[in-house]
Amino acid sequence: QVQLVESGGGLVQPGGSLRLSCAASGFTFSYYAMSWYRQAPGKERELVAHISSGSGVKDYADSVKGRFTISRDNTKNTMYLEMNSLKPEDTAVYYCNAPELDSWGQGTQVTVSS
Repeated sequence: QVQLVESGGGLVQPGGSLRLSCAASGFTFSYYAMSWYRQAPGKERELVAHISSGSGVKDYADSVKGRFTISRDNTKNTMYLEMNSLKPEDTAVYYCNAPELDSWGQGTQVTVSS
């Protein structure tokens, strides 16, 4: 079955960096576009970044452009989100998503606080 497992979250000070990973299994990872979403307390889940199957197309929410970088390694069935210059408003649970499979990971908590 399709499985997505996020890791790499944690507590970081404003201005710091984190790298999230999403390990995929149960499907042919290289065939599918992937996305990162996040959900802050009391807010709706929002799209953070999206990457095409071959990494040729990458899209970002305006709020993270220039600070976050999405990437993937199809040989490792893994997607990444490099997050730099983190702000308190980036605090949220971050989820890995395979849109065409309507599949979600369990999420990883990112907290940006001094």
